[in-house]
Amino acid sequence: MAVILEKFDSSKTAFINPCDFIKPIEHFPEICISTFSNDIIEKFASRDGVEVIAHLYSANGTLPVYKTSYGGVDIAFYLSRVGAPACVAGFEEIVAMGAQKFVLFGCCGVLDDTAVGSKLIVPTSAVRDEGTSYHYAPASFELSAERWTTDVLTSCLDRFGCSYVKGKIWTTDAIYRETPDRIAQRRENGCIGVEMEYASMLAVSQFRNIPFIQFLYGADNLDSDCWEPRDLELYGLSNAEKYMALAFECGLALV
Repeated sequence: MAVILEKFDSSKTAFINPCDFIKPIEHFPEICISTFSNDIIEKFASRDGVEVIAHLYSANGTLPVYKTSYGGVDIAFYLSRVGAPACVAGFEEIVAMGAQKFVLFGCCGVLDDTAVGSKLIVPTSAVRDEGTSYHYAPASFELSAERWTTDVLTSCLDRFGCSYVKGKIWTTDAIYRETPDRIAQRRENGCIGVEMEYASMLAVSQFRNIPFIQFLYGADNLDSDCWEPRDLELYGLSNAEKYMALAFECGLALV
């Protein structure tokens, strides 16, 4: 596997490209927001003034792409599928439609409860324990976020009065293979959270030159003797208003 993943092909043109079957949509919003919580998306999709402007299609079903207005600016939003390959495919297709700036948020498992607690997480880099990122960036142990994007995020968090912590994220493809030894190893690597998409989204956004911000909130706790589900069952719904408003503000602040 190491040999396969180490052979990076930097060609921008693949055999199948999103633009081969997705045409740009006239007046598609430059800013697009996404999250993994269907409840959050449905909550905001039901608001007055929100309209469906496109769809993402797959064998799993159809995902609507919505448009709303925030601060006098049109912003698109949609549900991202969980897992790096599906999340990146959706992003690629949204960019083909016309999105030029992207904000993503979602939950993660907490690896350092002392550092994270109830704070939001500003990811600064990701350990690449998944496969998708290796098709968008040369092999390396981790990828780093662009400093200016984390500055935009922290500036918005400061204006909102949100407490946060910066740190490294472990991105893995296999949630049921987060063994005690591997968790301990990732803590030693400096990771404070674990999830399934961040490394790949860093890679694809940098490959496509799309300004990208992602913030995370702690859900289940892995920094204990036994697994603690905590907020995992609600998938962030209790703070939906805060998260979406923060995402909108980050989108407006991207240049």
